[in-house]
Amino acid sequence: MDMAAIPTQRESEPRARGVRGRATLPGSPHAPGSARALVQAALAEASDVSARLADDALAVVSELVTNAVVHAGTDVEVDWRLEEDGAFVVEVHDRHPSRAPRDPLGGEAAYDTPEYGRGLRLVTTLAESWGVTYRTGAKTVWARLPPGGVEDPYAPAPDAALAVAEDLAPQPHRSVGDRDWLGRGALSFLAEASDLLAGQLDENLVTALTGQLIVPRLADWCAVWLEDEATVRGGADAGPDRVWHASENRIEELRCALEKEPPCPPDGMRSGPEPYPWPGHALGSRGADGTALAYRLIAGGRPLGTLVIGRCGLARFPDEVTGLVEDLGRRVALAIGAARQYARQATISAVLQRGLLPGAVAEIPGLSSALVYEPCDKGGPSGDFYDLFPAGDGRWCFAVGDVQGKGPEAAVVIGLARPWLRLLAREGYRVADVLDRLNQLLLDDATEAADAAARALVAAGGRPVLPGDGPQTRFLSLLYGELTPYDGGVRCTLASAGHPLPLVLGPDGTVRTAAGPQTLLGVVEDETYTSETLDLRPGDSLLCVTDGVTERRSGSRQFDDADGLALALSGCAGLTAELIAERIRRLVDDFGDGPLEDDLALLVLQAE
Repeated sequence: MDMAAIPTQRESEPRARGVRGRATLPGSPHAPGSARALVQAALAEASDVSARLADDALAVVSELVTNAVVHAGTDVEVDWRLEEDGAFVVEVHDRHPSRAPRDPLGGEAAYDTPEYGRGLRLVTTLAESWGVTYRTGAKTVWARLPPGGVEDPYAPAPDAALAVAEDLAPQPHRSVGDRDWLGRGALSFLAEASDLLAGQLDENLVTALTGQLIVPRLADWCAVWLEDEATVRGGADAGPDRVWHASENRIEELRCALEKEPPCPPDGMRSGPEPYPWPGHALGSRGADGTALAYRLIAGGRPLGTLVIGRCGLARFPDEVTGLVEDLGRRVALAIGAARQYARQATISAVLQRGLLPGAVAEIPGLSSALVYEPCDKGGPSGDFYDLFPAGDGRWCFAVGDVQGKGPEAAVVIGLARPWLRLLAREGYRVADVLDRLNQLLLDDATEAADAAARALVAAGGRPVLPGDGPQTRFLSLLYGELTPYDGGVRCTLASAGHPLPLVLGPDGTVRTAAGPQTLLGVVEDETYTSETLDLRPGDSLLCVTDGVTERRSGSRQFDDADGLALALSGCAGLTAELIAERIRRLVDDFGDGPLEDDLALLVLQAE
């Protein structure tokens, strides 16, 4: 069991006879295993719980949590208790009130919305009573197991309680009703699987979901081998990347057996199924006989791996199951391919982002600094940037900027602006002159890009070029300044081009604006910018932010409404630069109800 899904809370309270517990688990494939581990540990504290009841309780908990994860997809809350008479009761709550579990008996739906993907037939077999309770915004599926477990000749053996879930999958010798179940349920099952797999950006999570979907509903066990370029060339380990078995104590032994028999895909791009050697010695006496099939996972004309499924006691899989798993395999392959593409793009974006930001900020004599930088999109280049660097001759320069856009377009602008700022500063240009030249640079670059796009259209025989065709003008809001330390303080010359205005906090808590507003860079040809100079005395703090701070929303309100930023800063008197930055960041975060909707950069400079 992967213990990455440790619950957010746990309560376990042994009593004279009963045991109670509660856990909140993420709606992920790890949830059933975590729930089983917690219930098993709780029942172990009660000395008079029979082995049969313990096995039945683990099976029911696993099934109810799995059902909630698949149907609801929300966080799951599990409550369990061992009552005074020895009965075991479990309640599983989710946050999706409209998705009801499938009717376990296969007849008319017991609820308003019938579902045919996963069911609760196992719960029906083991529980003396069970049901569903609907509440506003949530629902609860509960089950009560009698003391000692179900004494039924058709109940599972204690050491194979989880294998009862095979009843949810079709058998070759069963009635036409099972084939009817497949006919009605296959599309629903595949739709649920597609919902779970769609949008997953981690191939390890995709493979974990694959096992959760297949075992034990369609097979007793399954395994996935993943391939990349190194694997295809024979450079990777031949062992499976993931192995599942309905009984967790069989997983490691099964993995060892599968490592000795890596699938040998046929020539060409056929997805399968293909026969796979039966690893009977790894499955115990119950698994001496069975059948296994291998499916090639192919997406975009490229092999990505192999899925192997196995079922005990069968000479061959029913055709309905092989077809269903083949369809599922196509969806798994597409999800793996999408996850790998995202991983490649995320890697490129991370490398690009590192190149657009300074590796470290400069240390300035007589001045302490603190920085907060939080891009809202963790997977792509941010539109915000910052810099703090030595410019020579006892001068240091700083910049906090925000490109009007995100992604590659923003990266292009930052890639132009940041090195030019450093170059012009080190060439001795003063603050206003730097902004004048950077403004013209952005306009010239946008014009050249538009001309190139127009030439490409004409060369390709396209329609006449219209206003607005090609790349748009690249706008940049920028707060840029120069710092010169002297005995008794730091002289600061700065200018704000379309940027939230900087604020100065005095030691007594007074707050004043440090610069006036000016036009965005890259908008007006031949714009002339001006700068302002102030002295930062010991204890004075200069706060520079992007609009991710000032425009943070809570309903119809913004953080800087009614001078909200200045009021927040006035409460930071006496704090260090690091504490001011952290307090403003926390206030901004707490102001909104959800995650950041825009990139955020925040720089504090404090004279010592």
